[in-house]
Amino acid sequence: MNYYIRNPYQISAVLKNLRLECALTQKEVSKRTGVLPKTISAIENGNITFKMETFMRLLSAYRQIMVLENIEEPSSDVFKVDW
Repeated sequence: MNYYIRNPYQISAVLKNLRLECALTQKEVSKRTGVLPKTISAIENGNITFKMETFMRLLSAYRQIMVLENIEEPSSDVFKVDW
């Protein structure tokens, strides 16, 4: 399944969904990645201030890669993000 993240708040939900799809507990992911279970929980609950290294470790545990895709004709709401 492909996930499209258009704003930073969607990252938490995607990471949680990926973990659940892999049938992994936060503790199991922690053992695979070295990321503390409390950090995984915080990320999944909307704390989006974490290092890119942590994000990449989590993606690796879920056997995912990050792909950036060009938007040919972006709609006006694509770039409208409340930061």
